[in-house]
Amino acid sequence: MADPFGFIKYPRVNNPIRPVAERIKDFEEMENVLSVEERRKQAARCMNCGVPHCHAGQFYSGGRAVSGCPNDNLIPEWNDLIYREEDKHAFERLTLTNPLPEFTGLVCPAPCEVACNEALNGKGITIRNNERYIIETAYANGWVKESGIPLHRNGIKVAVVGSGPAGLACAWRLNQLGYDVTVYERDDHPGGLTMYGIPNMKLPKEIVARRVKIMEEVGVKFVLNTEVGVDVSGDELKRKYQRIVLAIGARQARDLNVPGRELEGVRLAVDYLTDATKSVLKNGTKASKELEGKKVMVIGGGDTGNDCIATAIRQGAADVKQLEITRRPPSKRPADNPWPQWPRVAKTGYGQEEANELFEGVLTQYETTAVGFGGVDGHVSSVTTCHAQLFKPVPGTEEKHPVDLVLLAMGFTGAQKQFLDEFGVTEVNDDYTTNDEKVYVAGDARRGPSLVIWGIHEGRMAAEKVNEACKAAAHAE
Repeated sequence: MADPFGFIKYPRVNNPIRPVAERIKDFEEMENVLSVEERRKQAARCMNCGVPHCHAGQFYSGGRAVSGCPNDNLIPEWNDLIYREEDKHAFERLTLTNPLPEFTGLVCPAPCEVACNEALNGKGITIRNNERYIIETAYANGWVKESGIPLHRNGIKVAVVGSGPAGLACAWRLNQLGYDVTVYERDDHPGGLTMYGIPNMKLPKEIVARRVKIMEEVGVKFVLNTEVGVDVSGDELKRKYQRIVLAIGARQARDLNVPGRELEGVRLAVDYLTDATKSVLKNGTKASKELEGKKVMVIGGGDTGNDCIATAIRQGAADVKQLEITRRPPSKRPADNPWPQWPRVAKTGYGQEEANELFEGVLTQYETTAVGFGGVDGHVSSVTTCHAQLFKPVPGTEEKHPVDLVLLAMGFTGAQKQFLDEFGVTEVNDDYTTNDEKVYVAGDARRGPSLVIWGIHEGRMAAEKVNEACKAAAHAE
C-alpha cells in the first residue's frame, strides 16, 4: 500500500447523512459526498493487512450468511489505486467483479466493512463510499460506456427475463462478450428491485435510468410492459433466442392469513413502495400529503419495513408503529457471533431514526405479531396484536390499536412459480442451468431473497455460464 499507516493517521469519516429534520421534507438522496482529498485519505486507511477478510466471502449459518464480500470484489487493490490517484485503474479493478457499483455504492449493507481487519479495534474501512466514488468518477469521464462496448459480435441472441440487479448484470456482461441481448421487463421502467423496491431517497431513480441508458447505447435492448406468459410466451422466446436467462427475482411476498386481511388499507409493502416511487417519478421529490393525519402500522422489521417507515413519514403520516415477531437483538455481539461475521446486534435504521425523532412512544414492538384486523365500511381501522413466542401468538395477550394503513413487510418466499412453469423449468441447478439446456436461472429466483450484491454476482456468473455453454456448442459443431 502507498501509505501503510493510513489507518492510524486518518480517522474514519463516512459520507455525511442529511439531518432528519431536513431529509424528511423530500424524497431526495439522503447521503452527501466527501471531497476528493478526503476520499483519498479514506482509501489510504486500507491496512495492507495481508489477510483481506473484506473480499474473502466466507460463509456461515448453513451458507445463507456471509462475512466479507460475496462477490469477491478486489477491495484492497482499488482502495490503493484511489489513494494513488489512479482512478481509471481503480474503476477497471472494481468492475472486473462488480458491473453495477453505483447500486451497491448506495444500498449495500457492506458486510465487507465489518469483516475488515481494522474493524477488530475500529469500525472498518469506508469501502462502500469508496466504491461509489470510483463509479461516479467513471461516469464523469466516460469510462463506463467505453468499458461496455464489445470487441465483436458473435450473432447469438440471448433473452434476459427481468431487469433487476441480476438481470442487468447478466445483460451487461453478455453484451460485453458480444451477444445480442434483449431484456424483457413487465414493469414500465427497467430496474426491478432497484427501481420499485428501494425508495428514491436511498437509490435515486436517475441513477438506475443512467445505467439503462448506457446499456442501450452499447447495444442492449429493453422490452418493457411485457410479462412472460401474458404478452409473450415462453415457447416464443425459446424459438427466437438461443439462450434464456430467468432473472425474475423472488417477488412472491410473504402474506399474513388472519381475519380482516381482505380489508382495504392492508397492503403488501412491495405494492406500497412501488406506488410511492411511481408518485415520485410523476410528481417530483417533494414530501407529499397522501398519508396526512393517518396512523400507519408496519409489520416486519427488516430493510423493507424500514423503507416503509421512512416513506410513510415523507407522505405525511401522523404516526408510525412497527411490529417485529423476533426478539430484540442484543446490544453486544453474542459469543457465537464472532468477528468477521456480520454482528447480530440491535441497529437503528434510517427510517426508524426518523420515526423516533418525530413520534412519541415506542416505535418497534418486538416479539409481537398481528392476529386480526378490524374495519369500517370495508377499510381497515384497527389491528389486534399479540405477544409472540417462537413465532406463535400467545393467547390472552391481545391488544387493539387504531390504524389507517397496514403495510406487510414480512419478506419474500421465493420466485413466482408461474414464470418457471412457463418455460417448463422443473429443476434449477447450482451452476445456473436447468432441466432445459436453453434456460438458465439467476439471482433471487435461484437462491432466494438476498442482497443486491448477491443478485449482481449471480447475474455475472450466469452470463459466464451461458458463454461457456455457447462456446462448447460451437466447438462441437
